[in-house]
Amino acid sequence: MQTNPLSRQKILLLEDDETLSEIIQEFLEELGYEVVCVYDGFEAVDTAYDEAFDLYLLDIKVPLQNGFDVLKQLRHEGKENPAIFISSLSSIDDLSKAFDSGCDDFLRKPFELKELEIRIKSLMKRQFFHKSNDKITITKNIYFNPQLNRLYEDDKEIPLARKESKILKMLLIHPGEIISNEQFFSAAWDYDDETKEESLRTHIKNLRKILGKETIVNIRGQGYYLAQH
Repeated sequence: MQTNPLSRQKILLLEDDETLSEIIQEFLEELGYEVVCVYDGFEAVDTAYDEAFDLYLLDIKVPLQNGFDVLKQLRHEGKENPAIFISSLSSIDDLSKAFDSGCDDFLRKPFELKELEIRIKSLMKRQFFHKSNDKITITKNIYFNPQLNRLYEDDKEIPLARKESKILKMLLIHPGEIISNEQFFSAAWDYDDETKEESLRTHIKNLRKILGKETIVNIRGQGYYLAQH
């Protein structure tokens, strides 16, 4: 008999729309999660300090302290839990701020609850943290530091362009999942950068030279994924 892997997983939900908060809470609790709801940024930070959580689900435009600053403060205090922003904000600048503040995923409102379920389950499975000394092993002697966005071989740094570091980070925290060009552009390009597929292909090519041709796989018309060995 299989045990329910969600039975002890606890989510902090920051959403100031009480109706939406209740809908999300009921949906997630039906899946087996424990959900604690808060309605402003100060309450979110206080609750995160008082209780242990497996994941943060944060709106951005909330009273007293916005979601960006909430997550920045939690990361600064060593809170390493995976975090998903849920927001009506949609500009590349907002996406850049979201990932810079330490989030692992970004879900635009309105969204399907099933999509939220999929993203939460995906994050819960990952062994990805935000400590500066964490290493994500790629090959026997090559690893990536997700906090510093730096690649190392035998403890010697391998120089990467800034976009290449962010592209690689996206691939590593979504192992085996297809990442679309748009997702790469949102995570690695500044809002005023011109997004060209040729540029993305060049960065992918450079990463393949370091990691091996078969490491990053292209699915025509869909995107790229990191092959799991």
